[in-house]
Amino acid sequence: MYIVDSIVEVPEEKADELISIYQKRSRLVDEYKGFVSFQLLQNEVRPGQLTVHMCWETKDDYLQWVRSQDFKRVHELEKNYPDQELASIRPTVKRYKVVAQ
Repeated sequence: MYIVDSIVEVPEEKADELISIYQKRSRLVDEYKGFVSFQLLQNEVRPGQLTVHMCWETKDDYLQWVRSQDFKRVHELEKNYPDQELASIRPTVKRYKVVAQ
C-alpha cells in the first residue's frame, strides 16, 4: 500500500469553503487503477489545516495518476477557484510506503 498526504494551511475562516470544494470533487481519481480511498481530514486543534489523504495499491499506480491528463485537468480547476486566496495555496506533499499492518 502507498499513502499520499497533501497538507494545506488555510485561514480558519476559509476552512469550510475548502471543505465544500472537496465534498463536490470530480471523483475522476476514483476510477484509476490501484486507487483505494480518499479522505479529507481536518486537524482538530488547527481547523485551518486540512489533509487530503489518499491510499493506493502501489507507488506505480499513484504515479500513473499523477502523469495522467485527468490529474492535470483536476489541478487546473484549482487555479479557477472563485477565492483567489485559496487558489494560490500550495500543499505540502508527503508520501509513505506502508511497511506493516
